[in-house]
Amino acid sequence: MSDSKDQQWTETIESNHSLFDLNLKEVWRYRDLAYMFVKRDFISSFKQTILGPIWFFINPIFTTVVYIVVFGNIAKLSTDGAPKILFYLAGITLWNYFSTCLTATSTVFTTNASIFGKVYFPRLIMPISIVLSNLMRFGVQMGLFLIVFFYYLYQGEVQPNWWILATPLLIVLMAVFALGMGMIFSSLTTKYRDLQMLLTFGISLYMYATPVIYPASSLKGIFKTIAFYNPLTGIFECFKYAWLGVGDFSSTMLLISTFIIFLIFAVGTVIFNKVEKGFMDTV
Repeated sequence: MSDSKDQQWTETIESNHSLFDLNLKEVWRYRDLAYMFVKRDFISSFKQTILGPIWFFINPIFTTVVYIVVFGNIAKLSTDGAPKILFYLAGITLWNYFSTCLTATSTVFTTNASIFGKVYFPRLIMPISIVLSNLMRFGVQMGLFLIVFFYYLYQGEVQPNWWILATPLLIVLMAVFALGMGMIFSSLTTKYRDLQMLLTFGISLYMYATPVIYPASSLKGIFKTIAFYNPLTGIFECFKYAWLGVGDFSSTMLLISTFIIFLIFAVGTVIFNKVEKGFMDTV
């Protein structure tokens, strides 16, 4: 029997690590696994469907039409002078990405318990792969938005500005926010399953607290103050201001959103790292 000193381990799995440690170096080593999860999510979404990826277009198109009829023509909500179809499509494109990421990451422990219980890999791989796979869907819907955008740009009905260059930052902030909130809820739902139903209901309400179907400039008093501290308000208003040239946007609003988002992400990291050590005992 060889001496234990001669044994060289290729992998050391430890439960004692900092609660703030994301262990990104290990996550990078498992990047091929993340790619496989992204590919799996993308294929499974449209397996045995007739239209396949065309659903990426159908969803925002029909939703935009409904919003134009209900909120634009019946409720007469302001769009700050922007074309209605472009205004609502901008909000829907951003919201679909955020809500889908949050919903999927919030159940990452419970829906993948069978995998987690059989093999070891960095648990953070799973929520990251969800964010990346939904980024592909966002890219397709963003393409639809750009088609409509260039039409109205040619017509001279929109006035974009240099804040367009901040679009990648806005996408990253949405992803980080969804990831942070998702890690919090995924950690809590391992023990309290009711939170999943609460989250589904809460996301629907949160959309109306976010300037998706209305501009922040239409809010007054306390509602405007509350919206100012909503992490998504700065992102949505910046996007609409950058591409459409409308909205009640300021760089301070975006800075506040960034601070709150990374604070939530830090809290989510702590909770996620704490729960992942023994979640198999409660899931």
